[in-house]
Amino acid sequence: MNMSLRAVKKIIQTKPTIEGAGVKLERAFGFGQTKDFDPFLLLDDFRNENPEDYLAGFPWHPHRGIETITYVLAGSVEHGDSLGNKGVMTAGDVQWMTAGSGILHQEMPKGDERGRMHGFQLWANLPASLKMTDPRYQDIPSNAIPEVTDDDGTRVRVICGEFWDKKGPVEGVAADPSYVDVFVPAEQRKRLKIDTRRNAFAYVFAGSGTFRDASEPRPVLTDQVLKPNAQPVYDAGNHSLVLFDRGDEIVVQAGEEGIRFLLVSGKPIEEPVAWYGPIVMNTQQQLRQAIGELQAGNFIKHR
Repeated sequence: MNMSLRAVKKIIQTKPTIEGAGVKLERAFGFGQTKDFDPFLLLDDFRNENPEDYLAGFPWHPHRGIETITYVLAGSVEHGDSLGNKGVMTAGDVQWMTAGSGILHQEMPKGDERGRMHGFQLWANLPASLKMTDPRYQDIPSNAIPEVTDDDGTRVRVICGEFWDKKGPVEGVAADPSYVDVFVPAEQRKRLKIDTRRNAFAYVFAGSGTFRDASEPRPVLTDQVLKPNAQPVYDAGNHSLVLFDRGDEIVVQAGEEGIRFLLVSGKPIEEPVAWYGPIVMNTQQQLRQAIGELQAGNFIKHR
């Protein structure tokens, strides 16, 4: 059976963004880019070594119609919500929150002993049939996430979905996503399979490398926006998001420091998206209703 390599549609560099009460973060994609990334809506990288840039956190705010996936690599995040849940996520932990019909919550980051805070938040859309489902949490401690090391030293943590015969601990998610944290050692070349019916992207957060194009074995060109006359860089480095076209596998060639990236894929929902901040519905009327309920104090539907 012939495997078809996924071509690279584009490489995107993150944009500095301020969210919550003044948290400085890097946004890989978000508002308005729904078709290419469907069922995913947004990916934020909150990596910071300066506590002043993140300690204000994300005070109480609403969510409806989506799922938020938080993956912490350094520091910790305290969270609380309108259901009375409270907890702390630390390095390696994952929280998968299905906001459904609506939830109010807050997330307050703290640095590690060196003041470092590092994590990611990914938003996944819910189909119309599940927009108003009851909210639920899946809190996954680091030691519950399966980790596999291949013969060549490639390491994979499987957060959600099935990968290399391991099943991630997060279950029952509408978009049936796959979410894995991949490290490929220096100079290694690796083929990784992805279900051809899914949209897929890789988000590079350490080291660098190239994702080969299907048409010819050449590295990917990164836009050099800052210096228009600079030599092209054939590289996907830190803070690069690589969006793939259709196919059933990708090939990554690690650079001299190796490369570490999130590899995320999901089945497109293909429904209209009406979006207002942390509330994502299908129509403008549903959005207006949600905002009206928020103002009237009857946003929360669950007991």
